[in-house]
Amino acid sequence: MHFLRAILAGVCLAPAALACDLALALAVDVSGSVDSSEYRIQMDGLATGLRDPIVSEALVQGQAQLMLVQWTGSSRQQITIPWTRIDSFAALDRFADQVSADPRIWRNFSTAIGEALQTTLDSFEPVSHCARHLIDLSGDGVSNEGVEPTQVHAALRDRGVVVNALAIEESEPDLTAYFFENVIVGEGAFVVSAAGFADYPERIRRKLLREVTQQTAELK
Repeated sequence: MHFLRAILAGVCLAPAALACDLALALAVDVSGSVDSSEYRIQMDGLATGLRDPIVSEALVQGQAQLMLVQWTGSSRQQITIPWTRIDSFAALDRFADQVSADPRIWRNFSTAIGEALQTTLDSFEPVSHCARHLIDLSGDGVSNEGVEPTQVHAALRDRGVVVNALAIEESEPDLTAYFFENVIVGEGAFVVSAAGFADYPERIRRKLLREVTQQTAELK
């Protein structure tokens, strides 16, 4: 009887041990409008945001899966850091270190947001077990190449993937409105605005805080 209880307890505990509350794909703009210093601001700012005490606590507690995507023009989107399980603060630190050190793949290409969304969406199969699926896309311009981002919305909804965006309005002051109307999709989706790249680190930190708030509340 005791042996049977031990087996049943192990079976019941297994799903909890493997639980994942959030699969978060971080999609970073590396198009031609982003110079080398602005690229560095994005990567360092993102790494710092992930290390925020509240953000890191929620990611570790929720056994989150994180992935990094660099995107630019048509057919130029690439996963540079594959899905990584954040099951400890050490794992979070390693992932943040990888983000900060991630070498830029492309320069001087256009902005294909629709293809960035499609490429990222296609990568969610390995983390289908996670409770929430989210793309965190940042960019400094409207889509000007490839499929329109709105054309990917139906597939995103069908797969239950939410898209939030960070609009860097360095040279396009109406970018937030464009992202609101054309990029974000899903229940609770939102856009955060940064006046320029100098504001990016603080804005991405706040965005990450907002994205993990739901997760943190559900875990309490």
